Amino acid sequence: MPSLSPAIAELRRAVRTALLDLPDDSTVVVALSGGADSLALAAATAFEARARSIQVVSVTIDHGLQERSAEVAASAVAKAEGLGIRALSERVHVACSGTGTGGPEAAARDARYAALRRIAIELRARAVLLGHTLDDQAETVLLGLARGSGAASLMGMAPARTDDEGVAWLRPMLAVRREVTRAFCAASDLTPWDDPHNLQDRFARVRVRERVLPVLETELGPGIAEALARTAEQLREDAEAFDEMIHETIEDIVEHAEAGISVSVAALAANPAALRNRIIRLVADSEFGASLTRTQTVEVARLVTDWSGQGPIDLPGCTAARQGGRIVFTAR
Repeated sequence: MPSLSPAIAELRRAVRTALLDLPDDSTVVVALSGGADSLALAAATAFEARARSIQVVSVTIDHGLQERSAEVAASAVAKAEGLGIRALSERVHVACSGTGTGGPEAAARDARYAALRRIAIELRARAVLLGHTLDDQAETVLLGLARGSGAASLMGMAPARTDDEGVAWLRPMLAVRREVTRAFCAASDLTPWDDPHNLQDRFARVRVRERVLPVLETELGPGIAEALARTAEQLREDAEAFDEMIHETIEDIVEHAEAGISVSVAALAANPAALRNRIIRLVADSEFGASLTRTQTVEVARLVTDWSGQGPIDLPGCTAARQGGRIVFTAR
């Protein structure tokens, strides 16, 4: 018997680990673009699922942003069916001309995730598997660092999270290099689709991949991608500890107010800046769905630390104002 390819063994092991907490006979969705990463993930998942009687459904999202996108989606469906997977494809409308926040990439991602979430709920799937690799994680961390987006961006992508509907979003390959997925496809006689957008340097992520990371590897030595991924993992551990502290603290210092919510000034002042700012961001997000920038967060914090009678601060979806001994967030 020929020996198993190291790439196949590595990916199957990664998927097996990700599926451990799922019950037998459950259903999982694999997001399949047809590229090497998602195709390798689909194939590894199909293999590992058989021993657990887990039903695998691939979902290919056609964003309609490239010529022949319908043909690419149909090819991905055919490849999934060749793996013995039930395959679905859906065309989505990307409501962005490229001028909105995040541009067409962000709009396409939002449309894709919304469709995957809806389909997973319809199928009563326990999990959605995504094909992000260690290289994707390193690129995400480096982009977050360049943009000054703070620890939230530097944490990169979580290997697992569960949404409000109880669907687990799993990234089994965050410790797997991109080159391994290509080796998997070659060893499995699978021909992946090469997205032409991955070669267009008008996209920041492509420039990071093709220019920045290679320069860092050349000038600083190998292992940069792995180091960036480790940084994300360490920051995520810190953030989880912080979140536990915040949720324990917030119950004692937050009260509901008319058309909003209020937070004790004295309690905020007693906390270190890092914890205070996280509380402010959490309150705005949980109550109003507002994602505050660093500048906005600091301005709200000044109502606590540098109070000189300044008026309300306009924030996305709400305002923040100091009223007596409390910071009151009110819906706009």
